[in-house]
Amino acid sequence: MIEPLTRLPDGTVKQVNPITGTKVWTLPGRAARPLGQPMHHPLPIDPADHDSHCAFCAARKRETTPEIARLVRDDAGWREVRGVLADDLDETVAEFRLIPNLFEILSYDYWHLAHGWEPTEASRARRTAYLASAGGRAHVTALARIRMRARGAEGADAEPLAHDDLEREAVGLFAGNHQVVVARRHHLDGATDDSQLAGSGTLTPEEHWQYTDLTIRAMRDLYRDNDCARYVSVFQNWLAPAGASFDHLHKQVVAIDELGTQKEDEIALVRDEPDVFARWGARYAAEQGLVVARTEHAVAFAGVGHRYPALVVHVTGPGACPWDLTDEQRRDFSDLVHACHAATGVHVPSNEEWHHRPPGVDVPMPLRAVLKWRISTLAGFEGGTKIYVNTISPWDVRDRAVARLRELARAGALSDRVTIGR
Repeated sequence: MIEPLTRLPDGTVKQVNPITGTKVWTLPGRAARPLGQPMHHPLPIDPADHDSHCAFCAARKRETTPEIARLVRDDAGWREVRGVLADDLDETVAEFRLIPNLFEILSYDYWHLAHGWEPTEASRARRTAYLASAGGRAHVTALARIRMRARGAEGADAEPLAHDDLEREAVGLFAGNHQVVVARRHHLDGATDDSQLAGSGTLTPEEHWQYTDLTIRAMRDLYRDNDCARYVSVFQNWLAPAGASFDHLHKQVVAIDELGTQKEDEIALVRDEPDVFARWGARYAAEQGLVVARTEHAVAFAGVGHRYPALVVHVTGPGACPWDLTDEQRRDFSDLVHACHAATGVHVPSNEEWHHRPPGVDVPMPLRAVLKWRISTLAGFEGGTKIYVNTISPWDVRDRAVARLRELARAGALSDRVTIGR
């Protein structure tokens, strides 16, 4: 086993990720640079554009696919509403919406033709109910034309759209295995200019918990409804340099039909060393002074051996499937991920990647999230050597995050379940 962290006499830090083997060098003298990407000069927000800045905004719900579910908050608290019809989209305020991705990674045709997968009875019923109204049919027709034009299909501009074309496209629009969890806000409530974005860290801890739990339920349902899904990938791209199409908070939940190389390697590693995540996660982070924050059931620490500077959150209990964890475990996970985003800030491009034990795997693998700060661009050196150059060492990541978390705690912006710095 190569030592994960090695300091050289000139201050260079060589890192090796103990799980993946990824090699990273941190070179001295660059850690004090500001993290955020240079922004354009902030522009005032036109009140006429309220809630309509991008296709994920609340005033443009008919530009996205028909909802699977939404979370509504009223005087009675939070509740989930499923299968909202086109004529009722504006009847309640959706704090978070679960929708199929309009351009999914693996299409319905992929699953149907490769595996013989068919939409569930619930999906078919939702499609029938939605298309039964004129508003629903018009909504689905407009989306069908967009998908057909994107792939150059004939008949996309036919008036009216051919029945067979509408029916074919509608199946995929309701039976997608690539879903998106979309938050309500594009900008902060009361924002005056377009730099005041609403990200994960600007949610309240309660809002972030609802966002996280809806995502976990979406994962569970994709596994349940598609027995050909071997893994469900969950990730969040924030800002364009991190791959986001819109500067609007959303997570993606994607079913795939294989585990992928990283998951296969992890499973083999856990079979040989069952406590590998405990040993090289929270325990090693504590030994090296890298712990950022804790809750009763989870720990956040600066990651070692990631292509970009990273904050990592591990649930510390048995490696169950995420939806089989207790509410307390899932809430602790959510509160620490929220804290990491709050410490990072909304102007830092980032990828949030989840890792978990899929239901078909019988080895313990904890729910964990990696928040990567996309503050550098991979270039020829990395491509040619597979050694990645980071500008900030894990200790500097830890110090920056802890300092910011202490400020946020004083402002009352963090969950009271979070203990900082140990």
